[in-house]
Amino acid sequence: MALVGCAPSHSVAPATDGPTIVSLNPCADAILAEVTAPGQLKAISHYSHDPASTSMDLAVARHFPVTGGTVEEVLALDPDIVVGSSFMDPATSAAFQRLGIRVETLGIASTVADNEAQVRQLATLAGQPEHGEALVARIDAALAATAFPGEPTPTVLWQPGGIVPGEGALVNELMAHTGFASHSAARGLRQADYLSLERMLADPPELLLVAGGERAQHHPALARLSDMRTERFDANLLYCGGPTIIRAVERLKEIRVVSPRSSGSLGPQAERQTAGGPRLRGGAGS
Repeated sequence: MALVGCAPSHSVAPATDGPTIVSLNPCADAILAEVTAPGQLKAISHYSHDPASTSMDLAVARHFPVTGGTVEEVLALDPDIVVGSSFMDPATSAAFQRLGIRVETLGIASTVADNEAQVRQLATLAGQPEHGEALVARIDAALAATAFPGEPTPTVLWQPGGIVPGEGALVNELMAHTGFASHSAARGLRQADYLSLERMLADPPELLLVAGGERAQHHPALARLSDMRTERFDANLLYCGGPTIIRAVERLKEIRVVSPRSSGSLGPQAERQTAGGPRLRGGAGS
């Protein structure tokens, strides 16, 4: 209840078309914000107000109240539907249903096709299928504009916690689509496997995408790998689909077209660590 009371002021009009919805799923938040009519989306998950975890534009997210997901908070908002994740606690789901609130769950989409199906699912749930088709069309247009048919660049995407993506990760498909071959997968690493600094230094790719803030990911030894280019990739682009796909492929295209001879910075910490050697190049996350 406190989270709802402390949410930023917003100007969402009362819903006049379709069921009202509360989202407890951070990946559903951004999709629902685009496919619902004004006033339908009563609240989104608290993750979407956190700059470190949101997958949607913060300015957009802050138009909506947030909830921590407790039954009491959601009941106070009186929605027709709750959208959760496939990991929703069964007892919580059962409590919503006993109170007459429909529960829909959204799993993790591992492909663009799966995610576009989810967009359509949520838009239909909201009674706004045309909004879903509009978002799918935008995703398809972004994919068409960023496709790369040439020889892919061997690339490691080093995620938070020092792990790498593998088969079944949406970001892996987006990388392949935009011209990046998974160097870690070619070396036998699978989804969420840990990649050590030592292994990176012993067998570097042509391109390293850094999406984490761990010390090893900004080690000065990386800057001494003259045949490897390093770029920043925003961690907010890693985990969700919907409109996030558009931002992710645009960022990947931006990285692809940058000359390997370009220079820049991963930020103040990296600049301090790489003083005296080649500087790592960075860029906007989205």
